Amino acid sequence: MNLRADDKFVEDEGWHRAAERYENFLQTWGQQRILLLELGVGYNTPGIIKYPFWRKTAQNKVATYAYINYGEAVCSKEIERQAICIDGDIGKILENLN
Repeated sequence: MNLRADDKFVEDEGWHRAAERYENFLQTWGQQRILLLELGVGYNTPGIIKYPFWRKTAQNKVATYAYINYGEAVCSKEIERQAICIDGDIGKILENLN
């Protein structure tokens, strides 16, 4: 689990390399049909995953934002028509999908 507990969070050298790969991926594929899947991300640090996913979804009309979280399954009004928000236990939901 990645929680902001000190000044390091998860933004180490490996994180920055992964962020660069992600940006390259979005430059190549970001305007095609894409699923932005968010599992269990809360509002502790929404600027790291949640808000960027919402922006990417809003910028791409064929993108889908899917979110699973217990008690916080919401998205911005701007992307409601492109979103699937599931309120529940991630483990149970994924198990039921199998």
